[in-house]
Amino acid sequence: MKLFQKLLLAPAALGLMAPVAASAADLNVAGVRQYTTSEEQVTSITQFSDVKPTDWAYQALSNLIERYGCVAGYPNGTFKGGQAMTRWEAAALLNACLDRITEVTDELKRLMKEFEKELAVLKGRVDSLEAKVGELEATQFSTTTKLKGIATFVLGANSFSGTNSSSRFNGTQNTTAYNNAQYGATTFNYDLKLNFDTSFTGKDLLRTTLRAGNFYNGNANGTNVYGSSLAQLELPTNEYTGTGGANVVIANRLFYNFPMGDELSLTAGALVRMDDAGMLGVWPSVYPADTVLDAFTYAGTPGTYNTVYGLGSGAGFVYSPKAIKGLTISQNYVSANGFSGNSGTPNSSNGGSGAQVNNNVGGVWTGGAASTAVSQIGYVGDKTPLIGGSYGLAFAYTYSQNMPLTIGTNMAVAYSNWGSGGTSSNNYGLSGYWKPEKAGLVPSISWGFGGSSFNTGTTFNATTNQSNSVKGITTASWMVGLQWDDAFIKGNAAGMAVGQSPFVTQAGSNAANTPRSTTCAAGQGGCSGAYDSNYAWEWWYKFQVTDNISITPAIYYLSNFNGQLGQTNQTTGSTTANNNLFGGLIKTTFKF
Repeated sequence: MKLFQKLLLAPAALGLMAPVAASAADLNVAGVRQYTTSEEQVTSITQFSDVKPTDWAYQALSNLIERYGCVAGYPNGTFKGGQAMTRWEAAALLNACLDRITEVTDELKRLMKEFEKELAVLKGRVDSLEAKVGELEATQFSTTTKLKGIATFVLGANSFSGTNSSSRFNGTQNTTAYNNAQYGATTFNYDLKLNFDTSFTGKDLLRTTLRAGNFYNGNANGTNVYGSSLAQLELPTNEYTGTGGANVVIANRLFYNFPMGDELSLTAGALVRMDDAGMLGVWPSVYPADTVLDAFTYAGTPGTYNTVYGLGSGAGFVYSPKAIKGLTISQNYVSANGFSGNSGTPNSSNGGSGAQVNNNVGGVWTGGAASTAVSQIGYVGDKTPLIGGSYGLAFAYTYSQNMPLTIGTNMAVAYSNWGSGGTSSNNYGLSGYWKPEKAGLVPSISWGFGGSSFNTGTTFNATTNQSNSVKGITTASWMVGLQWDDAFIKGNAAGMAVGQSPFVTQAGSNAANTPRSTTCAAGQGGCSGAYDSNYAWEWWYKFQVTDNISITPAIYYLSNFNGQLGQTNQTTGSTTANNNLFGGLIKTTFKF
């Protein structure tokens, strides 16, 4: 029942409750006059000296005062709720409330008349919104899951140059003529990634990723299409080619991240990478805003952050102590072969009579796990001392088992390959960045230095072009990347980077395999030492067409991308011959 109707019925109800024998002589007319002539209405129940919170009608009276402001007391500050109420007093109270309600009603009518058109538009929008909400509720995918996607188109081509007419590596392959004929075509490739992000508590994350593409076996800009992994683009070539090839949709991620208190975050998954949420405390680079060569996406240390092969079954944690803001300590472990059990043939030592067991197949924490274990300590600061801007630093150590390099010269990749013997490596990386407070002429700077030491490996002898197992293999790498945000137009970005991906600095632990000089005796073992080097550059500009679409033209140059194995003179180790590569692409990215 509406308030107005209740007030209309109030006199009747009060009449029923009033004494039947009451007469005019029994009425306290003076008291009623005092009640009705009070100077102002009561605004708070606390103004009544005789009303206590323990009174049974305390809340009802409080609501009537605060909501409608139509209750007056006696001039002496009392309400006299305990005495009988006459019809005169009831009429006075009812009249005051009706006057107040009439005032409010008239004001509302005036406002409704004044904003009649606006209210009609608002009503229409509300009705439309209700219809859309109903439709969404009926057709929604999930109340806990969000879909995010990235589709990438790449149109690219390349051209080879140099003085190399013959190669130590695979005969005539990787010569200028061979590379231009084999990999010189203009190609159009794509990559598609769909992320299904699910949260059950608002703080946790279950990520499921589906991926497909055709950067695959010989297509321009794919894996090793230039005769070297240095020319590989930062796209998941290795992530989907090993599971069915081009144009096949695969599960690319499946992991769960959740907090343990305010300082600790844990992650575990059957398909997780070392740099996923809750695996690393800091990614020590802000370069690039848009990726080109994969050689510049590892913070200068591909051996330490081996993201291509560092995908599989694993777990990790990130500890962020509140006592030291910005500090993170993280540890993770990933087994690329964690899904597979060892399938070696038993021998007499393990209960069988067959041939020697093969322990290089799979499992977690086994000889064939193909694993990486990354330990990192990082720090992110909101303001750099003296110069301002934000910064980040990270030192990481990675122990890899049967995990080859994917980026580097041919010699570095070959040395890191376990072949049939198996290998392990110790990898170190120091990386960081600085980012200015405001976008402008001053770019952000990202840098990194890395080194790796392989205990056992299989490589190519530079003289005999044969496979040899050696010990004491070391590699080094570095990069510097510059990026200008809001370059020329707000929202756009430009960048460039230079560096050396892993190259061999020492091949072997004896004098014959130490880094060699520019000359060596013909046919001697010294010629199999390390005389490896390469340089890579890239330049790009990203046009942010809309919030969801960007177009990035880019060019890149690789000098002597084959390193030592691309040299012509097998006898003297002359560095006068080389293989160079100049390439360009246009990348279009759609985010949805």
